[in-house]
Amino acid sequence: MKKLSARRRHPLAAVVVLLLALAATGGLYAAFAPAGKAQADETSQSLTIKEGKKLYEVGCASCHGTGGQGSSDGPSLVGVGAAAVDFQVGTGRMPAATSQGAQVPRKKVIYNQTQIDQLAAYVASLGAGPSIPTKDQYGPDGADIAKGGELFRTNCAQCHNFTGKGGALTKGKFAPSLEGVAPKHIYEAMQTGPQNMPSFPDTTMTSKNKKDIIAYLNAVNGDKTENPGGLELGGIGPVSEGLFAWIFGLGALIAVAVWVAARTAKAKKS
Repeated sequence: MKKLSARRRHPLAAVVVLLLALAATGGLYAAFAPAGKAQADETSQSLTIKEGKKLYEVGCASCHGTGGQGSSDGPSLVGVGAAAVDFQVGTGRMPAATSQGAQVPRKKVIYNQTQIDQLAAYVASLGAGPSIPTKDQYGPDGADIAKGGELFRTNCAQCHNFTGKGGALTKGKFAPSLEGVAPKHIYEAMQTGPQNMPSFPDTTMTSKNKKDIIAYLNAVNGDKTENPGGLELGGIGPVSEGLFAWIFGLGALIAVAVWVAARTAKAKKS
């Protein structure tokens, strides 16, 4: 017992105990750490990218190049991010038809969401870019509709008009209507700036501001059963409605005046 007590009081005893404790802690962590889950997640992501590459080679490589580097028929996809793919493919704009006009229009979607996610994962692997937004980013919870209307009129109404009905641009191009567009795709369009649209990254327009704009569009294009302003000409704005009033309203007054004058002249002759 005296020998054992002397060993315990040895100067290196504390170091040995500490090393043993660290070894035991490391072993327990290795045994219970979720390494399997992390490895499974990594394997799942790799499989998603692999499947996305297969889809890309069949439907996209002929225009955008085998490695996404672009060609004379399509721009480079390196660095555009998953959000750009989710928007373009999720709205049917891509794959584009063989013959295009001034810009690629929205059309029927040919990929399902799983395939779109796979394509997005592959393109994202080519270079860092905007990611697909979460529902918390574009959902209505916590949004300021009034602020969204102010931001929309300042930054977007010049092309999409005041209620997002769309409008004509130069050289046959146009700003599409935002009615019926999924909130996620509106957010992605602001992130990535497709075709003629400028991009609004978080450094220019915060995620909260984007949420507010989407909430405003949902409010003005949501319930169409009642319009407190009465009949409207597609929500184009006061200029068109004023012009309509001048042409048809004034025209009706002139027609009535001519009719009254003709009746008066006829009465005098008789």
